[in-house]
Parts: sequence; C-alpha cells; structure tokens
Amino acid sequence: MKSTTERAAAALDLLPEEMREPAVAYLLEQAEKFRTLKALVAEGMADVEAGRVSEWNFEDFLRKARATRGK
Repeated sequence: MKSTTERAAAALDLLPEEMREPAVAYLLEQAEKFRTLKALVAEGMADVEAGRVSEWNFEDFLRKARATRGK
C-alpha cells in the first residue's frame, strides 16, 4: 500500500497543471489550521492537568451578563 504522501502526489499528478498550485495551497492552509488547533487542544489539556480549569456554570454566566448589560 502506498503512503499518504505518495497517494497525495499521485492525486496532484492527476489534476490539470493550472489546478495543482491552488490544490497545494489549500492543503497547506488546512494543515496550518490543523496544526494550530492541535496546539490549542494541547494547551487546554495542559491547563486541565495543571488544575487551571474550573467548572463553568452557563446559567450563572448568562445571569451575570444580563445583569451587567443594563449598567
């Protein structure tokens, strides 16, 4: 079985020349978004493990938001 990289290269070869560059740009953009998301999830998990996360009461948050909105 071919590796993912080999399959991606083969798929790019199937595209017309004028579509290859935009396809690669799109893949790079998605990869960067994934890398950023992965880093943010890791940061959040580190916060949980270090005890920097507390229980959040959404109803209480809304109540306080509505109370301060009128001020």
